[in-house]
Amino acid sequence: MDWYSLSDPAIMVELGKRLKATRLRRNITQQELALRSGISLLSIQNLEKGQSVTVATLIKVLRMLQLIPNIDNLVPELPVSPIELLKLKRKTRQRARRIQAKE
Repeated sequence: MDWYSLSDPAIMVELGKRLKATRLRRNITQQELALRSGISLLSIQNLEKGQSVTVATLIKVLRMLQLIPNIDNLVPELPVSPIELLKLKRKTRQRARRIQAKE
């Protein structure tokens, strides 16, 4: 699917369809999903219709549908560049010093 060709509302509708399909494949009702995730039935319905919901609501639904590991695909962790790694290594303390008493 060419996500860039879709408008934001169209992406939300597609996301809602996919979450609904996953819920149905797992034989979970909207009411059960709402209860298990601690959100309202209306929030589940809005999400599945592609209407605006909070990120917190989306995360709760992803968790209950066991889709949380897919967040790595959504926003992959960036590797540390070799230059940044070298800078971090320099800042690591190499030795301990004795604290001299003040006179």
